[in-house]
Amino acid sequence: MSEAIELVKAVLKEQLALGERAEALTADSPIVGAMPEFDSMAVVSVVSALEEALGETIADDEISAEMFETVGSLAAFVADKSA
Repeated sequence: MSEAIELVKAVLKEQLALGERAEALTADSPIVGAMPEFDSMAVVSVVSALEEALGETIADDEISAEMFETVGSLAAFVADKSA
């Protein structure tokens, strides 16, 4: 799971241009509603970056608000997807 968290942190850092703020992210860090950079366009760019990193397609019906609640929930999705 720690690999998934590190991947999620790296993707969020790059796609949202978080800079050094990304280093403070933990599994419990909220995403939706807590990061002003995370808007509807960011969802698309984060999903695309995750697809590229995983070499997998993420179907529209797999994407949910719950998936983006926290860094940990997104990492859990990534871990499940890559298993």
